[in-house]
Amino acid sequence: MARSDVKLIGAWASPFVMRPRIALNLKSVPYEFLQETFGSKSELLLKSNPVHKKIPVLLHGDKPVCESNIIVEYIDDTWSSSGPSMLPSDPYDRAMARFWAAYIDEKWFVALKSFLKAGGEEEKKAVIAQLEEGNAFLEKAFIDCSKGKPFFNGDNIGYLDIALGCFLAWLRVTELAVSHKILDEAKTPSLSKWAENFCNDPAVKPVMPETAKLAEFAKKIFPKPQA
Repeated sequence: MARSDVKLIGAWASPFVMRPRIALNLKSVPYEFLQETFGSKSELLLKSNPVHKKIPVLLHGDKPVCESNIIVEYIDDTWSSSGPSMLPSDPYDRAMARFWAAYIDEKWFVALKSFLKAGGEEEKKAVIAQLEEGNAFLEKAFIDCSKGKPFFNGDNIGYLDIALGCFLAWLRVTELAVSHKILDEAKTPSLSKWAENFCNDPAVKPVMPETAKLAEFAKKIFPKPQA
């Protein structure tokens, strides 16, 4: 597959765009990264994703694929012969990976975002409690899914690893902004070790945003929390 046949419309700071970028790296698929400008939507994006009008969009030849987790599955299926599968072979394990990926997007990341917007101390405490409950759920999910291996997917990064790992840079930025350790080694030791392994993987390192650069970007899109 020629490089020009695979393109990804996205933005460097988006955790959702990180998902297909990691998946493409894991499958050793060369691609062209078409960066969108923050605050605007290109004609190509609007044409490629007229329903949601948002990134990421994978362009495979003349076929657009939208929604980050769907794109990851598409990459896994399309380049199935290149690298390990990103979804477990067992139907139940596969269902659990999809369940927790949905939980991360619908509950856990929503709480993480609200932390950056939290105003008073009481609001912050409520968000911390919500995140700590979520982390406890994910700690147990990791132990169950990994079966003693380094990643949710076992020996190699997979679908659920990507679903959660794409948020780690934003997690660091949030910890700095609120001066609170959200991913605590004492409370979630397995998840903390997983995060370290994930960030050090050669498929992840090149696309993981630098914390300082991301923190500066965050100031543009999130109002400063009140003291």
